[in-house]
Amino acid sequence: MQQVYKAFERFWHWTQAILILFLALTGFEVHGSYQFFGYRQAVLYHNTAAIAFLCLIAFAIFWHFTTGEWRQYIPTRQFLSEQVRYYTVGIFHNAPHPTRTTPLNKLNPLQRLVYLGLKILVIPVMVVSGLLYMFFRYPQAKGFVMLAGGQLVRIALLHTLGAFFLVAFVIAHIYLTTTGETPVSNLRAMITGYEDATEELDHGAAAVLPAAGEKA
Repeated sequence: MQQVYKAFERFWHWTQAILILFLALTGFEVHGSYQFFGYRQAVLYHNTAAIAFLCLIAFAIFWHFTTGEWRQYIPTRQFLSEQVRYYTVGIFHNAPHPTRTTPLNKLNPLQRLVYLGLKILVIPVMVVSGLLYMFFRYPQAKGFVMLAGGQLVRIALLHTLGAFFLVAFVIAHIYLTTTGETPVSNLRAMITGYEDATEELDHGAAAVLPAAGEKA
């Protein structure tokens, strides 16, 4: 057994997942998709969760850069085609995973690309559009200024599109979590922080990506 995920990583992972799901639940109610909390309460809960999410992002950015864990998201082409083939074909035939998880290489090549895209594109778009929508009335020297209606609609649509993407990502992520040695082995690793490396090697996943910071 080896420790792969540190305590803060696990806290960040689960808190982020809960907040994203809660933001989706309240956000789609604000959007008018259904009624559960009631519109006014949904707005309040959504805004509160959004502030908590911003605080979590700030702590996560600080942690990633102070620990050097940001290097985990550096893209690499090594084993990229093998990973694509595994997810599209091999996973349905019980093929061995082409890469193995280690403390220095926690993400496979596709995960690196997807998570990097989330961090530098999707999440920033969601944050900026959400803040603009939250503060579409803002104070100026001559009173309050409001974003034009057309601008506000485009911002809302962009925010909603990002929400659909995040929900789709969470669904795919949950599904892929069940594709480990057992349906709960990957889940257990993110709860305890430990993963059985021997089990992976016995099933042929001996390929290792370059360590974080190494040249691919």
